[in-house]
Amino acid sequence: MPATPRPHRRRPARRPPRWGLRISACTAGVVLAVSGFGHVVVTGVADGIGRVDPFSDLDERPDRGRGLNFLVVGVDDRDRVSEEQRREHRLGGEACRCTDTMMLVHLSENRERASVVSLPRDTYTTLPPHTDPASGARHGTERVKLNAAYTHGGPQLTVRTVERLTGVHVHHYLEVDFTSFMKTVDALDGVPVCTARPLKDSHSGLDLPAGTSVLNGGEALSYVRARYVDGAADLGRMERQQRFVASVIDRATRSGVLMNPGRFRAVTGAALGSVRADRGFGTEEMLALGKAMRGFGPASSEFTTVPIKNARHRVPGLGETVLWDAAPARKLFTALREDRPLAGPRPEGEPARKPAQRAVPVEVAPRNIRVQVDNGTREAGLGHRVDQGLADTGFATTGVPGNAEKQDAKRTEIAYDPRWDRSARALAAALPGAELRAVEGQGPLMRVILGAEFDGVTPVRAAAPQGDGGADRRTGHSAVRGDEVVCPDD
Repeated sequence: MPATPRPHRRRPARRPPRWGLRISACTAGVVLAVSGFGHVVVTGVADGIGRVDPFSDLDERPDRGRGLNFLVVGVDDRDRVSEEQRREHRLGGEACRCTDTMMLVHLSENRERASVVSLPRDTYTTLPPHTDPASGARHGTERVKLNAAYTHGGPQLTVRTVERLTGVHVHHYLEVDFTSFMKTVDALDGVPVCTARPLKDSHSGLDLPAGTSVLNGGEALSYVRARYVDGAADLGRMERQQRFVASVIDRATRSGVLMNPGRFRAVTGAALGSVRADRGFGTEEMLALGKAMRGFGPASSEFTTVPIKNARHRVPGLGETVLWDAAPARKLFTALREDRPLAGPRPEGEPARKPAQRAVPVEVAPRNIRVQVDNGTREAGLGHRVDQGLADTGFATTGVPGNAEKQDAKRTEIAYDPRWDRSARALAAALPGAELRAVEGQGPLMRVILGAEFDGVTPVRAAAPQGDGGADRRTGHSAVRGDEVVCPDD
């Protein structure tokens, strides 16, 4: 039996980082740091965190709600980077002193679930009246992009703006440096990512083959900062960041890092070495969280992005901005305040996915692929079982399987219109061994004729965002659990 091929490991890359990647480091750092081994280790980590005061003089704040909310931001502070790092990562230009990426991380009251909501940096919003921290000048309300809140008023105005925009009370503030991200990835001996097709972005330097790649810190920066992989731009980048966070959690929990004091110290030191946090997030808070979250893993996390109405809303003087879809956005943040799962409760009796059950990533979301199943064998009931199996993994089957004209097919065949070739490849991933047959003019419906060599349906999932944010974001928030988006075992 041939050996299983090892995952592709990228060669060390000298590519410029994107500051939004620090968000992934910080979210992973939260999970790693609070799962600690003893007061000494955690105290050492807490003592190394820089402190800010984002909550002073805040008024009219939302109710505290249930659970615990972290506002996690990555700030473009390249002025802190050495000249050597600037050359190595090609960090030209001036720092914008703004938040490049922003996430709300909600820890449930019972500490059994983490909900991560990405807030687009280009969100069109209103800054409340504020005082410029540098000049002392007083300003009224201003219509800006969300990432400008940090420029105009630092952490305090950022927290104030997010709370007014979302109605969610921020309990803790975390601000991360990009170097901690790279060091965290390297301390974990790399983190795997998987893609259904090659990914290239000349701006970030991303160049990945299809399949699974284990990335080092510098390569991971290119992966999560990429904005020019497809038409989804920044929304696609946020989804890749979310998937990467899930993979970091998976890597940390399955590699034994949390059970090895030496490695734990190295990883937490890397993750939080350049973090700034509010003064209330200290040793005792970390220890309390760690005690409550010892069983945390990918299945405990869920990820989504705020529902989007228009990802390319042009505003004179600001360029393209992002407009939220107000009604579903309110529902999303209400769910956070009320401590409800965003992905919905897992069906009773359904366990978290085991590694062998993880879905294969495909280019097109199964829900967008219409399938007619016909039985080309004499095995009674095969068509119904396959139709149901494809429906269970998300395909839009007709629900009315039929019998092929002949019942002597040896191999399963997928007839498809060449205009829908990506959908055909996605369906073929769910039916290993199936042959593809192009039929001009057939239309979007995929036709499956089952053969005697059929060997079961393989679960699949969308590997990349669809278009400018996808249908789910336009109609309401769609969340996925961490164990559903990490790479399958090798």
